[in-house]
This record gives sequence, structure tokens and C-alpha cells, in this order.
Amino acid sequence: MGSYGWEDLETGGSGMETSAWTGVPDRRIPVPGTANLRDVGGYPAAGGGTVRWRTLYRSDALSNLGGSGRAMLSGLGLKTVIDLRTYGEVAAAPTALDGHVVRTCHVPLFSEAAIGRLPPVLAAVYAHMIDRCGRAIARAIGQLCGDEALPGLIHCTAGKDRTGLVVALILDVLGVPDEVIAADYGLSSSHVDPEMAGAIERIRAVSGTGRWIDLGALGSPPEVIQTALARVRDRSGSVPGYLLDNGLSRRDLETLRTTLVVPPR
Repeated sequence: MGSYGWEDLETGGSGMETSAWTGVPDRRIPVPGTANLRDVGGYPAAGGGTVRWRTLYRSDALSNLGGSGRAMLSGLGLKTVIDLRTYGEVAAAPTALDGHVVRTCHVPLFSEAAIGRLPPVLAAVYAHMIDRCGRAIARAIGQLCGDEALPGLIHCTAGKDRTGLVVALILDVLGVPDEVIAADYGLSSSHVDPEMAGAIERIRAVSGTGRWIDLGALGSPPEVIQTALARVRDRSGSVPGYLLDNGLSRRDLETLRTTLVVPPR
């Protein structure tokens, strides 16, 4: 793959830095203040299509953005940012966007109380999200289905588990093969570093979220997301069926496919 054209940064008339995109993007976008910000474009989709680049992003928390980070994030042209963190996490580490995004949506997948009751086992976290958080998951994805909702970004604290599950479900709706979804999920292992793990521990201490926030912050084994997809299908027959069962409409799902997939030439 090529790289993002961050070396081509220019200063626009507003004094804000804007990015000039060159070549085929790498997945990880090196925005200062983030460690796991990635583009999920370029993957093979249903019918020979491809997931559209520069349209859907996934990330860790955006609370450490400085001026340069906000400027680079602004260069992505984001219209929607979806924050999956708990109220306690948001209070402990507020998002530092300062008006650089058209719309921010806080859709917590967990309450602090629910996190406190979860055993520190990654599989149990995913089972809980699938079995008990379906409405919140569908509501988060629904934020991307409205007019002028994209480009969009989904994030939690480490950008690994809550973000990983929501993005995996979206990719399935687009027809991305399971092995590709699992590989995308596994990329977080390369980007979530010990410094972020320390930051997560500090947020846990301040926010009172118990023993788990993006559990095992340094690990994202692909088989975890494959097991999660299988659980969703066991419950509802398919991922689209699961999202329909939890409040999305067929029109919402078709909007995702239309806006996020580039048809074959």
C-alpha cells in the first residue's frame, strides 16, 4: 500500500491545516494524540464491490488531541463521530474536538454498573455486548445511516473491543468476508501500545468503571471476532437480521451498502 499524503499538508485560507490525499491510503492514520485511528476502506465487499476509502474510520479515544491532531482530524472531513464510551469514561477523558466535526453522538454500549459485573474474560465481554447491548449497537450504527452522515468515525477508549464489534457488524452488512473482518480487528494489536494501556488504567481509576475497559488492551486475537460473529448469527440468523431485530430498518442497511460500497467497474 501507499501512504496518506500528510507530507502534503497545506494551510487553507481559514488558517486551518488541511490534508492533500495522495496515492492509496494506509490503514493507520498518524494523527497526534491517537494510537489506533484507521480507515476501514478498501476491503472486498458483496457483488465484487469495495468498501469506500475515506468514508468510515475507527479509533481509540480522541481526548488527547492537541492543535495539530485536531487540524489533521479536521482534514478527514468528518461529519459524524460516534463515541461508544460510558458516561464515566467521557467525564474522565472528554473528547477534544472543539467544533471540528459536524455532529458528535454519544451512544454508550455499557453502563458503569454493567462493566463492574463483567468477568475479566474477553469472550464474556463480547457475549454480553451481543446478548444485552443490541439496541445500543443498532442505535450507534443508525447514526451513520442518515443523510449527510458520512464520513464518520466510531471510537471507544482503545478502539478495540466496542469499536471492533460495531465495525465488524458494519463490514458484514457490506459483504466483507469473515476472514477479512477478523484481520481488520486483529490490526489493533499492532497499534495499542503500553502507554495507551496505562492511560486506560488511569481512566478506570477515575471513572469507576470497574475491572474492564477495552479488556486486555494489548490483545485483539482474530478468533475473538469470528466467535462473536458466529454468536450474532446464532441469535438472529445473520448480522443484518440481528440489526433489524434491534431497531434498524431495511432502508438503513441499504443506505450503508449504498454509501459505503464502491460498485465494481
